[in-house]
This record gives sequence, C-alpha cells and structure tokens, in this order.
Amino acid sequence: MRPYGDTTGDGMVQTSFTLPLPAGPRAEGAARQLANRMGIDPAMVVHAKPIGEDFTFFVVYGPVGHVVDLDQVRVVEREYPLLSPAEVNGAVKRLLRRKLVVVGACIGTDAHTVGIDAILNVKGFAGEKGLEYYRELRVVNLGAQVSVPELVRRARAEKADAVLVSQVVTQRDAHLLNTREMAAAFREAMGRRRPLLVAGGPRFDPLAAAELGVDRVFGRGTTPGEVASYLVHAVKEQRKEHA
Repeated sequence: MRPYGDTTGDGMVQTSFTLPLPAGPRAEGAARQLANRMGIDPAMVVHAKPIGEDFTFFVVYGPVGHVVDLDQVRVVEREYPLLSPAEVNGAVKRLLRRKLVVVGACIGTDAHTVGIDAILNVKGFAGEKGLEYYRELRVVNLGAQVSVPELVRRARAEKADAVLVSQVVTQRDAHLLNTREMAAAFREAMGRRRPLLVAGGPRFDPLAAAELGVDRVFGRGTTPGEVASYLVHAVKEQRKEHA
C-alpha cells in the first residue's frame, strides 16, 4: 500500500526539518533538494520559518514512490487481554495471595519523571489511574536520577516483583546504555530470581526487549492499564514455568 494524502494511493507525505541556513530562496532550494533525495518528488515547500538568523524550519509536501509491504512489518503484538483495575486486583490476589510489589525509577542522569509518574501516580495518564490506585499493588516510586546500584538495592529490600524504568533522555543512546547496565546488574545480583524488568520511554523500540536484557519494552502512549495487565500476564507465565 502507499501513503494517502489527497486521494487514495497518491503517495503524498509531509515532513519537517531544520537546515542551518538563513531563510531565503537558497535555503528553500536546499530543502527541496534534500526532500528529493529522500524520495519526495516533486517536493513542495509549504512552510518556511526563520529560526534566528542562521537557521530555517521547513515543512515539505509531495509524493513518494515507495510502497509498504504489510507482510514484512514486524511489531510487538499484545498477547494478553487488557484488564480493568478490579480484574487486575482479583488476579493478583488469586495468584500471589499478597500484594504485587512494583519499584519504579528514572535511572542514570535522567531527571524526567513525567513518564514514570504517568504510570505509577494515582492521577495516571490518558484518563486511566496509575498503579498506585490498584489495591493489590504496592508501588515504590524512587523518582529521578537513581543509580543502578541503588535501584538494585531497593528492589531487593522491597522484595520487588517488578521493576519499571522510564528513560526520556536519549542523547547518544543513553536510554539503551542505561537499560543494558540495569539488566546486567540485576542478573549479576539476583540471577534467575530477579524481578520482572520493564523499560519504557518515547524512543524505545518494543522489539528490542531481548537485546536490552529486559522482559518488556513499552513505547510512547503506553497507559497504566496496559502495564498492569502485562504484570498480571507475566506473573501467570512465571508461575506456569515454576509449576
């Protein structure tokens, strides 16, 4: 299939970028050339705005010849049902006969707690209450800039069933490096008895869980209900393995 713009299958796409050039005809010509090399031909500069004296922001519109083969699309399909808070509480009570302990943090130098707070705090995200709202979950939110050794220590002390790590800062792949470091530290400290490891953030690829050494990766737009439902599913799978 092809992108849709004005009519079905016309291949029209829109993209935006900034060039380090002062606004003007030369900058617009450079923007069209770049868009052509990206496969947009003919490319129309529909918006150009100066950013200071030496940069220009562009929006470019035009058709591409590329097609998408849906048979080659690889994504992580949700293999578990979405549960209501009451269903999550009931399942945890039946499975564990105690509260499920969740420890969450932003690790390394990442000071952005918006993601972890959206999942853990009662106020939640996207109209859903966070995991603190769930009666059968005990949530320990360590906040931002938590070192990996401290996270491991607290997870052991709290007897965590799951550790949730949010990473928003992605410069130089910091989110990937931090997550690999965290996974390695838990393997070394706790071996097969480590808690479930879950990473999340806007730049994560959900397909990369195994590569990063964690059990699950959640991308942008994830809601507390999705995470809670996954935790129930993962605990069920663990109990089957140990049965």
